[in-house]
Amino acid sequence: MTEIIPIAACILIAIAVGSNDTSNALGICIGCGIIRFRKAVLLFGFIVLLGIFLHGQKVMSTVGKDIVEVDISILSISFLVSASLIIFSNWRKMPLSIHQVLIGSLAGTAIGFQKAVNYMKLGEILLSWIISPFVALFFAFIVYNLMERTLSKLPFINIERILRILLLISGFLIAYNTGANELATVLGPVIYSNLLERTPAFFLGTLFVFFGAYFLSYRVIETVGKGITAIDPYSGFAAQFGAGCSVLLFTILGMPISTTYCIIGAISGVGLVKGMGTVNIGFIRKILRNWVLAPTLAFIIGYGIVRIFVYAKNIN
Repeated sequence: MTEIIPIAACILIAIAVGSNDTSNALGICIGCGIIRFRKAVLLFGFIVLLGIFLHGQKVMSTVGKDIVEVDISILSISFLVSASLIIFSNWRKMPLSIHQVLIGSLAGTAIGFQKAVNYMKLGEILLSWIISPFVALFFAFIVYNLMERTLSKLPFINIERILRILLLISGFLIAYNTGANELATVLGPVIYSNLLERTPAFFLGTLFVFFGAYFLSYRVIETVGKGITAIDPYSGFAAQFGAGCSVLLFTILGMPISTTYCIIGAISGVGLVKGMGTVNIGFIRKILRNWVLAPTLAFIIGYGIVRIFVYAKNIN
């Protein structure tokens, strides 16, 4: 019976992945008017499933067994804390990293229960969180400059047709990474604690990601697609492709990194190429504050709930 709690919380987080992270794949395309929402979400769900099946193992291993040795109590508390923070952030129209709140709450809960924590692995993950947006910025900067030197020389009609195809390809790459990295982060602890078998977990996780994408994602899509800098199909491809390459690189290394913040870093990189005046610096500062606050808050809440629980148990 106690297994229902972490599984239910896992479902909530999978829905949150869809509601929050669909913006990474669809925000720029929809912001540019390239693809309609319903069609994009259907394609998104299918490619997420491919990503978790074909490339999710390393990230699942990192989160599921390399940070802490999870059990029912740790899973229940950390997943409920994570789901609550993610859904609240989505309601506030602020993009949030699934990885940050989940790993922060896992670490806080484990320390609260006085379980062993792999601080070396946590340090590696934290370093990857810091580096990955800048890698995405670099990739986007290079791609945009290459396009300026090559694609921009073609007739306008040809440019428009090519960009529509390129944007869809880059969106598919982001969707693939959502399965291989984002969903793998969510399912890793559940699979390695033997609550769910691998294949059923993949299908069920993808299904709930799709539900979140279809019913809840549009609010954050508006923020990512339009809130940081003016995005057109030309710069949109550079940003999406740069972010997708960054996430795929870290996925291969087994690091659970934020597609959300890679997208934001890549969009900022495009904005820098176009000129600092085009970048909403105030909005980026707000996101950076959220970047620091989210894992810290998740850690504190997870730790605090456990200590209250342990204290109450000792009194009784």
